[in-house]
Amino acid sequence: MAERSAEEIRREIELQRRDLGHSVEALRGRVTELTDWRRQVEQHRGQLIAGAAVAGFALGSLMMLRRRRRR
Repeated sequence: MAERSAEEIRREIELQRRDLGHSVEALRGRVTELTDWRRQVEQHRGQLIAGAAVAGFALGSLMMLRRRRRR
């Protein structure tokens, strides 16, 4: 295995620092995107409406069953 000079090691470290900086910035952007609830609502509007309809139907059904049992 060939030995590397101090300058080569410094260059490699600097390149890795830059790559890490780019990766952190990309990750920060992705986290911001995923935690933006307004954007998530906009992108998944249909799924949210369907989920709300299912939840409403389930709650309505439970309320009807409770009402029938009380009679």
